[in-house]
Amino acid sequence: MLAAAASAGADVIELGIPYGDPLADGPTIAAAAQRALQGGMTLDGALVLARQAASDGAPPILMFTYFNPVVQYGIERFADAMLAAGVAGAIVPDVPLEETGVLRAEFAPRGLALPLLIAPTTPLERAVEIAEASDGFVYLVSRLGVTSAARGPDLDWIAARIAELRERSTRPIAVGFGISTPEHVRAVCALADGAIVGSALIDAYFGTLGAEATARSTKLIEALRAATGGPRPGA
Repeated sequence: MLAAAASAGADVIELGIPYGDPLADGPTIAAAAQRALQGGMTLDGALVLARQAASDGAPPILMFTYFNPVVQYGIERFADAMLAAGVAGAIVPDVPLEETGVLRAEFAPRGLALPLLIAPTTPLERAVEIAEASDGFVYLVSRLGVTSAARGPDLDWIAARIAELRERSTRPIAVGFGISTPEHVRAVCALADGAIVGSALIDAYFGTLGAEATARSTKLIEALRAATGGPRPGA
């Protein structure tokens, strides 16, 4: 699946570490995490997958996790493990801005990115602070609620918030939550620097394995990539 994402034109791969209490994730990703846990996946196992993909020439890989697994694993140990695996950093959505220092202290010296999230309920001044503290890009949450392909993005709000952030910050902006179709990607990429798709990808290959799962994900990613209007990675 990681190889398929790379060959189909993904610019960045977000690889989730399954967790039993996924606060930001909707039904699709939460169920996928449970299947992964039942199948024996661990934090170390996810890093092995990332290491294999990185060594095969995949685009930058960001781990997605929650703070509890990182604390239990050890923050310094986690940073070392990501560095050894060749990943670019991690998204940890349940850590508020004021408490990111403990992660940044271990990530920054190793050159690991820590992209931060801005929610629709975040006041503008705080959103600017989050953007300036974010590494690589800032993750703009498109609407209220958890991740899901069932509800589309709020494009009017996205346009207004991006315009405000552009006046105050130079950080690249990627939009996630509810982005599921080429039409969504086309609309978002006319405003932002990237679109983040998760639930729709899992829905596309749900119930399949091997070559069928790979074919389904490749088809979706290629369609999403084409909708960005930009060149494929390496082109």
